[in-house]
Amino acid sequence: MTLLSLRAGRLAVDIDPPTGGTLTRFARDGFDVLRSGKGTNGGACYPLVPFSNRIRDGRFTFDGQTVSVTTNWPADRLPLPHPMHGDGWSASWSVERADASSATIAFEHDGRSGWPFRYRTAQSFHLTPDALVCRMSLENLERRAVPGGIGFHPFFVREPDCELFFDADAVWLADADLLPTERIVVPAEWEFCHGRRPDSVALDNCFSGWDGTASVVWPSRKLRLEIAGSDVFRDAVVFTPPGRPFFCFEPVSHANGLIGDTRIAPAGTLSGEVVFRLFDV
Repeated sequence: MTLLSLRAGRLAVDIDPPTGGTLTRFARDGFDVLRSGKGTNGGACYPLVPFSNRIRDGRFTFDGQTVSVTTNWPADRLPLPHPMHGDGWSASWSVERADASSATIAFEHDGRSGWPFRYRTAQSFHLTPDALVCRMSLENLERRAVPGGIGFHPFFVREPDCELFFDADAVWLADADLLPTERIVVPAEWEFCHGRRPDSVALDNCFSGWDGTASVVWPSRKLRLEIAGSDVFRDAVVFTPPGRPFFCFEPVSHANGLIGDTRIAPAGTLSGEVVFRLFDV
């Protein structure tokens, strides 16, 4: 197993390329900022590529044609007819370069199963004494335009007094399968612009018109994490499952269920960056 360990100052990051290109740890001074663990669904953060969230019944329309995507979520974990979160989280990534504080890993998809288009994706991680910089790219290997999206799925450690702050223009309501039904103005009880404890509301919804900044505060630890997403990330999925020791704030390049509205030109590349910066408060 190729486990990469990055260190800079008080920060530590571990990466598991063969297991979905997943971060297994992001910590400062021994405190796990993100959930620490092994495996894609037990780790700290995994990539969302070449799409985020669910595709209803594995079918959508792109350029007037129906695109079919096979179901990819393990039936023993959560039986779903809807493909979810792309191919990257279940793929084995290769290490392109690595040193004490940075690494680049990549994965190439041949289009034969799962997502029906060929692509190459890469993640790079750079650790500084106060921040983790994550970059992702998605290169279209087809000779025609294709749909495609990218995102990150971090699992933040939930403590009784922690708060999440962010602002967005709208939120998507969802049906019983957590697929979007209606885009509405964010209701007061779902607003996070002045901060809200994840325990105060149960969400698994996509917020659109995100301004690209967010923060998580752990007052008892006197610690603040600031999140800054590049322009490609203007949607964010918020997942606050009741009774779980984590919550998620996922910067993504397209809203849930709208992968058919995206477009990457022939030989084109979609890329974005998310910075996680830590401060004492």
